[in-house]
Amino acid sequence: MSAASSSDPAIDLPPSLLFERRGPVGLLRLSRPQKRNAIDDVTIQGIEHFFSAMPDDIKAVVLHGEGEHFCAGLDLSELAESDIAGGIAHSRAWHRAFEHIEFGRVPVVAVLHGAVVGGGLELAAACHIRVAERSAYYALPEGSRGIFVGGGGSVRLPRLVGVSRVIDMMLTGRTYGAEEGAALGFSHYVVDAGAGLAKALELAERIAGNAPMTNFAAIHVLPHNAEQDRASGLLMESLMSAIAQGDPEAKRRLRDFLEKRAPKTVHR
Repeated sequence: MSAASSSDPAIDLPPSLLFERRGPVGLLRLSRPQKRNAIDDVTIQGIEHFFSAMPDDIKAVVLHGEGEHFCAGLDLSELAESDIAGGIAHSRAWHRAFEHIEFGRVPVVAVLHGAVVGGGLELAAACHIRVAERSAYYALPEGSRGIFVGGGGSVRLPRLVGVSRVIDMMLTGRTYGAEEGAALGFSHYVVDAGAGLAKALELAERIAGNAPMTNFAAIHVLPHNAEQDRASGLLMESLMSAIAQGDPEAKRRLRDFLEKRAPKTVHR
């Protein structure tokens, strides 16, 4: 691997990934525009490395793509000569990398534009907040390629948009645009062309200003509670609530609010 960015030479990434920082926010850019940011093995290894070794002072990450597309999915040349054992290992490498995003140290905001297709949609689904520009479109073309999702899509995407919708996308090649995709759950925000990065940075800076324990609870406890039984979920909630409110940072913030040094919540 080679150094990703002069802004932080300690982070060693392949040329297909570029990193820079904006205060407590890290920006990770997919940088294979000539391939519509299709993901190869080196890029997957770089993603896993970045999210497992990012600097401690990064409190949130913005993930975006260079050029006209977020990510057109898997670089299919990676599968051309793979046997069954190799295919399993390949899929598991994607799983490890995306687990480091979904259940990593900090929240991740994705900026989606152009193609968000196949493995690119799987990557987006592993992020916590998704901002779509109006050019974004979503598809799972694996069915027409004779393959199956391998980057966690069969697990994450049905939880976002429903099993039957994912089946339809894979069987028929159906695509969804940005507006319809937001209504279905593919993204949380829709913005005009070129405005995605600014919106994502705004959100990431707000997230980075939260108490770290609250951010940790949101990205770790909420997803796990959604998948376990009611009693276990309520017990986990009580434990996490007690841990969060017992943190010194929470005590300081509560004092600021009670003594009218913190703003009240208003509709934005």
